[in-house]
Amino acid sequence: METKMDCTPTSCTPAAADVDPNFFKDFKRILTWDVSVPPRTILDVSFPVGGVEEIGDGDNCQDAYQYTTSFIKKNGDTKTDRYCKGGSVTQLDFSGATTLTVDVPRGAELTGKVFSINARPTGSRKMSVNVDQGIVVTIRRTAEEPECDVCEGEGPRQTCDPSYQRLPYNPNTTVEFTCPKPEEIFNMDINRELDCTETVCSGNSVQTKDIFSNFNRTFTWDLKVGQSQTFQLDFPKPGMRQIPEEETCPDDHTYSVVTYLRTGPTSIGTFCKGGSVTTVQVRFKGRVALQVPGKVKVDPVDFKVSVGPETKMIAIAKVDLPRGVSDTVLFSANYLRQFPDEQQMQWSFNTPGMHNYSVSFLDQTYPECIQDDVVVEYQKENGKSLQLSLTDPQPQHQQGNFEMVLKNCQTNTTLPGLTLRYKVSVMRSGHPVLSTVDLTKQEGISLLLEKISEDPFCEMSINSVVKEKILVAAGTKASLSFLDCPNEDVRLTATKVIDCQRKPCPSTALSVPVLDLSLPMPLHSFTWNFTIPNNSTLDLVAPVGNLKQSLPGQECSRASSFRLAEFDGFPIGDFCFGGTIQKIQVHTNASITTPGRDFKRSTMALLNVSVTEEISEGLIYTIIPEVSSPTTLVSPNWPNGMKKLSTISWIVHVPDQYKALLKFVNVSQPKCYKVHAIISVKMMGREEEMLSRTEKEQMEKELLVSQPFNLNMINCKPETGNLSLLTEVVLQKKLPLLAIVLGLVGALVVLGIVLAVVCVLTRKKKKLNKENSAYMAKGNIFRPSDRHFTKTRSDNDSHVYDSIDEFLVYGHLLDKTPYSDSLPSNKMQAQDSLDYQDRRMVDNELYTFKNTGDINTIRLSAVEPESSMSDEYL
Repeated sequence: METKMDCTPTSCTPAAADVDPNFFKDFKRILTWDVSVPPRTILDVSFPVGGVEEIGDGDNCQDAYQYTTSFIKKNGDTKTDRYCKGGSVTQLDFSGATTLTVDVPRGAELTGKVFSINARPTGSRKMSVNVDQGIVVTIRRTAEEPECDVCEGEGPRQTCDPSYQRLPYNPNTTVEFTCPKPEEIFNMDINRELDCTETVCSGNSVQTKDIFSNFNRTFTWDLKVGQSQTFQLDFPKPGMRQIPEEETCPDDHTYSVVTYLRTGPTSIGTFCKGGSVTTVQVRFKGRVALQVPGKVKVDPVDFKVSVGPETKMIAIAKVDLPRGVSDTVLFSANYLRQFPDEQQMQWSFNTPGMHNYSVSFLDQTYPECIQDDVVVEYQKENGKSLQLSLTDPQPQHQQGNFEMVLKNCQTNTTLPGLTLRYKVSVMRSGHPVLSTVDLTKQEGISLLLEKISEDPFCEMSINSVVKEKILVAAGTKASLSFLDCPNEDVRLTATKVIDCQRKPCPSTALSVPVLDLSLPMPLHSFTWNFTIPNNSTLDLVAPVGNLKQSLPGQECSRASSFRLAEFDGFPIGDFCFGGTIQKIQVHTNASITTPGRDFKRSTMALLNVSVTEEISEGLIYTIIPEVSSPTTLVSPNWPNGMKKLSTISWIVHVPDQYKALLKFVNVSQPKCYKVHAIISVKMMGREEEMLSRTEKEQMEKELLVSQPFNLNMINCKPETGNLSLLTEVVLQKKLPLLAIVLGLVGALVVLGIVLAVVCVLTRKKKKLNKENSAYMAKGNIFRPSDRHFTKTRSDNDSHVYDSIDEFLVYGHLLDKTPYSDSLPSNKMQAQDSLDYQDRRMVDNELYTFKNTGDINTIRLSAVEPESSMSDEYL
C-alpha cells in the first residue's frame, strides 16, 4: 500500500500514518508513505511508545517487523537506513523528501498509528564577519551529515555551497548556514601570508583575531624567503615544548611548523606552550599553524617573525635547557614518516652553568642507505667536533653549550626511512657551598637568609634540611649549605634584640658588631630591636653633631644612614649625620636598621641610645634651626600619612636675636571618624596657642613666631585620606629695641625742624608781598629786595654788560633829527642817578636797615666809575 503525504514548512497532511490493525492480517504487508516537503524544511518522524533501533545492512529484525527510511541528499545520493521495533530512538529528522516503508509479517497486527510526522523550517545561523586585509577565511565541511549549506552574501547575490566557501578580504560580509549547528559540520581555516624581504618580514609580531569562536579553527601563517635564507620564529619565555604530531596540547592550543621541500611538505615539529625550544629557523618556504577547538577562546603565544641567516639545514631549533634536573624530549623532522633524503637538521643547545648534559636516543629507525651514511655530529663551543652513528654511545655528562646535527643519506624509499626520538638530560654539576655559623658568643644576634630571585633551583639548607628561608636563632650554631645560589640571589640580614624591660639599659653607642662568619654573601642590613617599659622613652642622639632626616633633595648617603621604625614595622623615617635634629624621642618599642657593613671590620658608632623618663607624645623631635638656610620638618612616614591616633611634637629652639617664620608648604588632611586631627603651634612657656586647626579648617600658609615654640600634631582615626605635613622654618634677624627708640626720636627731631623752616618761610613770604616795585620802559618789573643771586650785585659781575645800545634805551626821548654835536647839560645829584642804590635793606638776610652807610654805586659797565661825575658829562 502506498500513501502520499504533503507538507508545508510548518505542517503535514495527514499528520499521522493511520492503518487498520486487521488490514490484510493473513498476508505479508509492505506499507509505503511518500512524504514531500518544501526546500529548507525539516521533517520530524515520531514513533509510538517503544521507539525503534537502527540495524546494519546484513541484519534482520527478530519479529520481521522492519522500518525502512530513504531520502535523496542534495548531492543526488540516496541514503537508506533500517530500524527494528523496541529501540530507544523515538524521533528521526530528515532534511528533504522522504520515503518511509514498513514491512509487516503475516499474522502480525498493526498499531493504529504507525508514526506521526511534523514539518518545521530548517534552522539556520547567520552572522556578520569582518575579514581583515591580508586574511583569507576558508570554510570546509568535515562531517557528511546532516545536510547543510554555507552561504556568503545576501539577496540575489548570495552564493551557497554544501561543502566549501572562501571568504577573502571584506570589511563586512554575511555568512549563513542552513542548519542550526554548523559548528558540528564545518571547520574554519584562517590564513595570512607574511611578506619577507631579504632583511625583514611584514608584521613581525604575529597576532590572532578570534572569529568564528564556536567552530574548530586553524590559524595559518605562510612565509617565504630566499632559497638559501631562513625565516625565524622567536617564541617568548619559557619557550615551546615539542610533542608527537598526533597529540594535542593540554590548553587546546597546538602549534605546528611545516617546510615545503621539492619532495613535498615536511613537518618540522608540533609544539605546545611551556618548554625549552625558544627559536625555530626554517629554510626558504613554510607554514606555521595553530589549531584551536570550538568554544575555546584563542590565547596564542606572541611569537616574532624575522629573516634569519643563510643555512644548508632544512631547519634549526634553538633550545635553552632548564636549570636543575630535567629531561627534554625532541623529534626529528617528519617523525613517524621519514626524514627527508640527503637533508640535515640542527639543534643548538644552551646549557646552564654548573650543569651536565647527557644525550640518549629513545626510539629510532634505520634507513637503507644507497649513498653515504646517517651521521650525528656534535659541535662544541671550543670548535671540537664529534661524528657518531645512530648506534654509537652518545655524549654523557658533558658541560657547556653544543650543537647537534642529524644528516640523512640517500635512502631506499621502498623501505622505512630515518626517524629519531631522543632526550637531553640535565643535572647539576656544581658542589654545594658549606658554611658554619656560630652565634653562641654573639649576645642577642640572629641571622635571616632569604631567596630574593625567581630562580627555583637555588637550594638552601640548614642542618641538612632544605628551606626557602633560613633563620639562625640567637645563641645557636648551625651548618648551612648553598647549591646553585649566586650571592646576589640570597639576602642576609642580622638582628640584635636589646631588652630593656627586664633590666635597665645603660646608654648605648650603636655600631655594627664584628661578625666572624664564613657566609659567602654580604650582609644586607643590621637591625637593633629595642623593647622598653611602658613608662619610658627611647632617646636617640648623634655621637657628634646633630641628625638629619633624608628627604627629596636632601638625601642621606647609604653608608651613614639608618631607618627608624616602630616595633610593628611602621616607618618613622630615614636619618643620618649633619642636620638640625638634636634629639629624637620615641615613646614605644622601636627598631633601628642600617645597611650592612663588612662582617670582619668594626665600624664607628652610628647612634647613641638611652632610655629616659616617659614623654606625653608618641614622638618628639628637638630642632636647632639653621640660620643660613630653611629647616624642613616632615611628619612620620612622609609623604605617606601618620599612624592613626598617634601624636608628634617638634620642639624648635629660636635664638634670642632671631624670630622664626613657619611656612606650611604641604599639608594633607584626612576625613576623620569621631575625633579630630589637630595641628597646633604654642610658644614655649605659655598656655595659650598661637594656632590650632582641625582637619575641617583652612590651614594658614605662614606663621611668624618670635621665640622658641612647639609644633604639635594629633592624628585621628581616618575614614579616608592621611594626615601628613611638610613645613619649613626660616630664621629672620630681629631689630634691636634701642635702634627702634633712637629712630623714633630722630624722626621727631627731623619733623620739628621741617615745621620750623616752613613757618619761617611763610612769614618771609608775607613781608615780601608788601614791597614796591620799579618800572623800566621795555624792561621787567622788579623789586629792589629780589634775591636772584646768592651773591650781592657788588660781589659778582651779573650786572656788567658787554655793550648797551643807547638808541634802544633812550631813542624814545630823542628827536627824529640826528644828534647834535654836544649833549645837553643837565646837572644831577648822584643819588638821583641810575648808579645809585641804597643797600641798607638788602645787605643782610633779615632785610633790616643799616645804621650807617655810604651810598653804594651800581656799575652798568666794566669800567670803574669815578668818585664824582665830571663837569663835562653833566
